[in-house]
Amino acid sequence: MISIRHFGAAMGVALVVVVAAARQSATLSSADSKFVREAAIGGMAEVELGKLAVEKASSADVKQFGQRMVDDHSKANDELKALASQKGVTLPTTASKATADKLSKLSGDAFDHAYIRDMVRNHNKDVAEFRHVSTSATDADVKEWAAKTLPTLEGHQASAEAIASKLNVSTNSAKSSSKPKHKSKTKKGGY
Repeated sequence: MISIRHFGAAMGVALVVVVAAARQSATLSSADSKFVREAAIGGMAEVELGKLAVEKASSADVKQFGQRMVDDHSKANDELKALASQKGVTLPTTASKATADKLSKLSGDAFDHAYIRDMVRNHNKDVAEFRHVSTSATDADVKEWAAKTLPTLEGHQASAEAIASKLNVSTNSAKSSSKPKHKSKTKKGGY
């Protein structure tokens, strides 16, 4: 026969296991889940494109930037995988190959310009998204990861913009601080 003391201890252990499992399988809001999946796809793409830049770039700055993308995004991807696992989110295992396919056909300055233009545009978009999620995610862990990752992405953004400027690459990036040179007659207040 089980003693009451042993039964109580067993129930206590079972309760701890159930609470831990509930925390592990806490479901994310659809917006948080979407962000986590898109961040995973983007991170994998940055690693793949970074490897391509290390291999194909003619500019030492672009090669170095590509290696930084591999290193930083691999680390962030590993952190995101752990977070997704904890939250019960299944991440995609591959990124879109469209940009990599396009860039792989280029070489020399054409590669450098196309790659760095893509990096400026991607990081402008990513910084805005991570900034938003770092303040608006409903899940505290997702919010914390976005806030922790944001400074790295801002560093990538600044580096990509500096390289683009050095290489005279037009990025056509419309940053929030940019103001139109001419006001449209059909729209009030600019764009």
